[in-house]
Amino acid sequence: MSAPTREQLLEAYAIDDRATPAVRMNFVMSLDGAVTLEGRSGGLGDEHDRLAMQVLRTLADVVLIGAGTVRVEGYGGLQVGEADAAWRRANGLAAQPRVAVVSSRLDLSPGHPFFADAVERPIVVTHAAAPADRREALAEVADVLVGGAASVDVREMVDALAEAGLPQVLCEGGPHLFGSLIEADRVDELCLSLSPLLVAGAAGRIVRGAPEVERAMRLVHAIPAGDLLLLRYSRRR
Repeated sequence: MSAPTREQLLEAYAIDDRATPAVRMNFVMSLDGAVTLEGRSGGLGDEHDRLAMQVLRTLADVVLIGAGTVRVEGYGGLQVGEADAAWRRANGLAAQPRVAVVSSRLDLSPGHPFFADAVERPIVVTHAAAPADRREALAEVADVLVGGAASVDVREMVDALAEAGLPQVLCEGGPHLFGSLIEADRVDELCLSLSPLLVAGAAGRIVRGAPEVERAMRLVHAIPAGDLLLLRYSRRR
């Protein structure tokens, strides 16, 4: 079976209503539920997963990441390729999606590659009780959004991003941020790459730190890509 092309994935993951704020999660997971291999998610994916991720980024207004994921995975210089930037411009979008990091402690240095290598000015999402000196330092290299009094209120965060002209949010983790969004009932889609690997070990799930809840989802597509399976679920309303 042939793998899907970029054009086919752009159609498969297309967003019908760009005006209504929505949060789309993107994760890769092993067959036995591991979210990392040797501490990083990148080892679970392949070229098909990476193509799907680039398509999802191309379709997004903003790519959202938790601070822990930035520390582990890097994210310096995140951008879509030239062909994807051209597609975005042709469809009325900015050439590059914005990139936002969620941080309660603001313990990322302004010199971190996430800021230093950014192709567009990044966004930092924090709360009112975050250290004022760190907030001031990061405001030199990023736009700072404050939502919540003592912790980040993800409902306010999604609303604030929409008000900033970024209603279509692609969240790439980590698991605690995913948990917060599920708890707040702000997850509209889950795009999951099911990796053809058995990992075992002590790797965690794609969701952590949230109380048990039930959120019904419906299958939009299941696309074979080599031995990997690209799953798209949307919330059942």
